[in-house]
Amino acid sequence: MGSVVVFASSLLLTSSSLVSKSSLISKHKTLLHFSLISPRNNNRRLTMSATLGLTKAATIDATKIAFTAKEIDLVEWKGDILAVGVTEKDMVKDQNSKFENSILRKLDTHLGGLLGEVSVEEDFTGKAGQSTILRVPGFGSKRVGLIGLGKSPAGYKSLGEAVAAAAKSAQASNVAIALASSEGLSSENKLSTATAIASGAVLGTHDDNRFKSESKKALLKSVDILGLGAGPELEQKLKFAGDVCSGVILGKELVNAPANVLTPGVLAEEASKIASTHSDVITAKILDVEQCKELKMGSYLAVAAAATENPAHFIHLCYKPASGPINSKLALVGKGLTFDSGGYNIKTGPGCSIELMKFDMGGSAAVLGAAKAIGQIKPLGVEATCENMISGTGMRPGDIVTASNGKTIEVNNTDAEGRLTLADALVYACNQGVEKIVDLATLTGACVVALGPSIAGVFTPSDELAKEVFAASEISGEKFWRMPMEESYWDSMKSGVADMVNTGGRQGGSITAALFLKQFVAENVQWLHIDMAGPVWNEKKRTATGFGVATLVEWVLKNSS
Repeated sequence: MGSVVVFASSLLLTSSSLVSKSSLISKHKTLLHFSLISPRNNNRRLTMSATLGLTKAATIDATKIAFTAKEIDLVEWKGDILAVGVTEKDMVKDQNSKFENSILRKLDTHLGGLLGEVSVEEDFTGKAGQSTILRVPGFGSKRVGLIGLGKSPAGYKSLGEAVAAAAKSAQASNVAIALASSEGLSSENKLSTATAIASGAVLGTHDDNRFKSESKKALLKSVDILGLGAGPELEQKLKFAGDVCSGVILGKELVNAPANVLTPGVLAEEASKIASTHSDVITAKILDVEQCKELKMGSYLAVAAAATENPAHFIHLCYKPASGPINSKLALVGKGLTFDSGGYNIKTGPGCSIELMKFDMGGSAAVLGAAKAIGQIKPLGVEATCENMISGTGMRPGDIVTASNGKTIEVNNTDAEGRLTLADALVYACNQGVEKIVDLATLTGACVVALGPSIAGVFTPSDELAKEVFAASEISGEKFWRMPMEESYWDSMKSGVADMVNTGGRQGGSITAALFLKQFVAENVQWLHIDMAGPVWNEKKRTATGFGVATLVEWVLKNSS
């Protein structure tokens, strides 16, 4: 079978092959359309130019970590840090104050009881988030660390992240990671556990230093994963994890990039670079304002009208297989506001977060990050990217705009602009003949209020599509929650002078936004909307998360098998 995936977003796209998946992908025929507004450097981390503030992103070579799976005794491993993930149960001791866990007991014996002593002195019990790193001269490993996993670990990505943090602190170049209790894991669970650990290590190592005048480079070069198997299948899984992480990192860097560097035009250049890298199968169509007018994208163009210095770009990358039939067509559509001032309904007051509105292209970042990771799966992508600014040519409250499907919208709030751009992007995607669409958008503050900063809201009338995406999220570890599509709320979206208004008030704001988007999806197309306004950004770390990339990759892979 094959798949067509539409990537609709407004961010940079880098395309790299998933070598580890080549055996799976080569059997399938896929048509890929990307509608993007973004560019990319194929061999290095994202590079961008700037016209404002003399700011340019430094060109920094991506950190490369070699992962190897080994079945050796922990005490035989030699290197900088040996890290062992432990549960609270693993830390239980017998009446002689010896570890009941055989691996910890053996390791503690070789260390002369040091692990047992430190666990008591530091009250280390294996709780999630706890860690202790010991320097052990004369041992094969320079340092030995215990990383707490809690009572019953829900995922192992945090173990990899904790080890990466320890490696940064110790300036370590090679580490080994093992579990105190892995003998009870099935072969399938060992594969998924190793993959999660590797993903955590890659993402934990990554620092976005492109805009810092001085920064330390990560020294971690190799990670050995012990006791979870070995062989070609596991090595392939580890390689795949690295490829997915490269897409997540791209998504993070796109969102982190400031609006004076990452403009719609820069995104378009990046898309063209991706197409040229895979010119045998991928073509780029970048629509300018005049071409969007010909397609009657009045809703999208109204949002972009004030940004005359950085005009809109609508990007469509298309993959066509060299031979064979196309059995399925998928679309990924991402909201791509490279900056959102709110327009004439300008964002003001505490909590408006106008200084963070560079992340309003987080949906596009997720789509493009996924596109990079699944470059050989060849999906279809559509992106409408622009800025929402203020000028004499800008959209005003009370204006009526006409979308490309002919429906009219009374704009009662210019700060509800993302749905206006997505409206025409969804129509465009449907016109490509796709069967399924997943759109992602930092769409509403209401969804953050409802679900908090770590969970994305899912809206869809399709139980089947919801099941597919949630199955993908189970693998990725990203958090989603399905919200209701309450049709009675549509009454608040009715206009006296147009087909609809673009906002229905504060109550149920994320629901009415989803109902608005539904008006622009063809009835024969399965559609799912993800409101990721919360998890797009980590407020504590003041950085983007790359949310959505891993789930999209898993969803597309499943539909391509």
